[in-house]
Amino acid sequence: MAIKQMRILQLGKFYPIRGGVEKVMRDLTEGLSSKGIYCDMLCAMLPSDKVEAKDAERIDASAVRQAKSPLILRLNNFGRIICVKALAKKAGTMISPAMIKYLRQHCKEYDIIHVHHPDPMAALALRLSGYKGRVIVHWHSDIVSQKTIFFFYKPLQNWLLRRAEKVVGTSPIYIAESPHLANVQKKCTYVPIGILPVPVVEQRAKELRKQFNTKYLILTVGRLVPYKGYSYLIEAMSLLPQEYGLCIMGTGPLQEKLTQQIKENSLEDRITMAGYVETGQLFYDYFASCDIFVLPSIMKTEAFGIVQIEAMSCGKPVVATKIPASGVSWVNKEGVSGLNVIPKDAKALAKGIMDVIANKEKFGQGAMQLFQSRYTIDAMINKTIEIYEQQKIN
Repeated sequence: MAIKQMRILQLGKFYPIRGGVEKVMRDLTEGLSSKGIYCDMLCAMLPSDKVEAKDAERIDASAVRQAKSPLILRLNNFGRIICVKALAKKAGTMISPAMIKYLRQHCKEYDIIHVHHPDPMAALALRLSGYKGRVIVHWHSDIVSQKTIFFFYKPLQNWLLRRAEKVVGTSPIYIAESPHLANVQKKCTYVPIGILPVPVVEQRAKELRKQFNTKYLILTVGRLVPYKGYSYLIEAMSLLPQEYGLCIMGTGPLQEKLTQQIKENSLEDRITMAGYVETGQLFYDYFASCDIFVLPSIMKTEAFGIVQIEAMSCGKPVVATKIPASGVSWVNKEGVSGLNVIPKDAKALAKGIMDVIANKEKFGQGAMQLFQSRYTIDAMINKTIEIYEQQKIN
């Protein structure tokens, strides 16, 4: 069957878009449908969640809240985002009987269901749907932290891997070194995440930069949670010269603890906690205004680090960490787009930052070239189409 005759469903995760997995799902849905390929995205939404501003004019948000029907956002003539009601969000997945019901009713409409892992709700919905067609599993990461939940989920995960025709990772390292994929390596391939380049508005970036009274501005972006390693970056700031400043963009459960660490080290004048900034021009302005981007994560829960390629897209060099079995240090190509250092090592972070700043122009140029050759959204869409075309659908 020709690719333009296929109907694809991206299955899993949440709306509104909050993380990398959901962003990849939406980008695939928009990218494929813009090429005339029928592609839907099925996800779950809490009644209390708000519709994204850019989507608000296109949909009736009351429908999902009243549980009368799914909330449907039509992207174009070939693509939709379908949001079903969730009862709660627990341990990184939605509890959504409505997803099971919807998929049972509509699964026969699709030639390929592309499941985004990890998402136990999506896997359960697929298992109970009775779907007989082709399945592709997008392996964004292992389940690392939630060991109790994984104990119960593992049989379903194993079924999902057996059921899949293809398992798609985001980097060759993660695919090769995940213990859960050891027995399905012949099914595995990888497609690097791709994005649209960060739109740089020079004047806005210059105005924002004036808020930071520092010679060199370091930026880091993400949820304030343990695996992000922000405490080590704050410690590294105490080792860096006074001319270095840091902006931490994000919110999360560690906000109070990190703020206290900043105070204890008398770094209030050099570290800015910017809080949550919604994706939009202001979000992009932070990337455009910095000198260097740092990703100090310490666990393989950080499987790829989309924020790295956002920084690269506007020519910013990167310092990241060599997390065992993670794709983070593969994304940030050593000696090209920046440097990778040992996790949980403030001294190594500080040295890496100074070494990159000393060669800022070289690494910035390398970051831009790497982005253009490996991490564009067109490259991701085209490689995904190749995988779909390999599926022989009768």
